[in-house]
Amino acid sequence: MSKAKKFLPEVSPAITLTTDFGTRDAYVGAMKGVIRGIAPSAIVVDITHDIAPHQIQHGAFVLKSIWPYYPEGTIHVAVVDPGVGSDRGMIVGTFANRFIVAPDNGLVTFLYRTMPVGALHAIEDRHYFLPNPSSTFHGRDIFSPVAAHLANGVPVSAFGRRLDRIELLDISYRCKRERDELMGSVLYVDRFGTCVTNIARQDLEELPSTKTGPVVMVGDREIGSVRAFFGEVPVGEMMALIGSEGLLEIAVNRGRAVDELPSLEGLRIVVRGARGRGSS
Repeated sequence: MSKAKKFLPEVSPAITLTTDFGTRDAYVGAMKGVIRGIAPSAIVVDITHDIAPHQIQHGAFVLKSIWPYYPEGTIHVAVVDPGVGSDRGMIVGTFANRFIVAPDNGLVTFLYRTMPVGALHAIEDRHYFLPNPSSTFHGRDIFSPVAAHLANGVPVSAFGRRLDRIELLDISYRCKRERDELMGSVLYVDRFGTCVTNIARQDLEELPSTKTGPVVMVGDREIGSVRAFFGEVPVGEMMALIGSEGLLEIAVNRGRAVDELPSLEGLRIVVRGARGRGSS
């Protein structure tokens, strides 16, 4: 009998899954089967399995985006794990009173930057793994059983030592400001080809106000002021607007902004306020 049984609560919380596994293979189904076998009353929710393969930053942004919309106590499993089987660590912990189970490879970067951090522990105790875990499928053999045991009431401290540091992606979630200019970069590209930046609505509100509003530059290209919705510009025209995450987005009305940009690497997004417009 599993030693987790003594922790069994009256009601199991939801367990969500975010992976880059896709849905054509057995990977996601196997994870759900493991969870079902250990915590049969848990509700399993698919966030997405279409994270771009190996793209940790993509997964990190999706986690941050969905986090506030699930109730406290929800257990989020995230597996975008190009280092599976290596000496990379594994994390179980809490952000804003919701649980995370994930590889320690930067997947929690945006959670760590934006959410209240609770206890973070290493996943080490093999009692909570499946027997003989595969070196290539920790999603099934380690992360899923750990999440299921959490749903059964096992505390995060049971899985391993407390962590005093974790891996974070080398990217800024906030833009920089110099005088009356905001300088940002692209955090994420959605399926519509819209580029989500690290320039927040609050950052824009702190710029000096003008009649026409601040001017947005994408690299060397000026695309005008910040719009309220896509239809404010003609079809096919590039534009800037504040998206549902409260961040400045670069879009094309009924098109794909990312396809009109030569490269996102090193691309600067600059927003110029009243006194910044004459600078280069």
